[in-house]
Amino acid sequence: MWTNEGEGKIVYVQTHGINDPGRSATPFFLAASAAAMEVEVGIYFTMYGPQLLRRDIVDKIGPKGDRGQPLSYFIRQATDLGVRLWVCQPSLDLNDLTLEELIDGVEMIGGAAFNNLAMTADAVVSF
Repeated sequence: MWTNEGEGKIVYVQTHGINDPGRSATPFFLAASAAAMEVEVGIYFTMYGPQLLRRDIVDKIGPKGDRGQPLSYFIRQATDLGVRLWVCQPSLDLNDLTLEELIDGVEMIGGAAFNNLAMTADAVVSF
């Protein structure tokens, strides 16, 4: 799943969804910062996390509500720097979502692939 063997690697895990918007942007912000430091980075969305990737929601929520940038701003910062977005199929089912309802660029991975990413990462950070 990683593209480069020699670089540092970080996996952020987002478990919170749209009911906790204050926690929505942090993984994207930190992942963008790491990517700017030339670290290979991905964010794994599980449990309620996939809700944050819905096409119809990314421009409507943000960490400060109506007073700040929408979540799409933070997503764009991260993905423009090469951060990969991974989603868990059972979590899509939990949230009654399909991959087609999510923003472009999200990759579906299973539990074994996530475990491999976690075991080969230099750090795994959960939100």
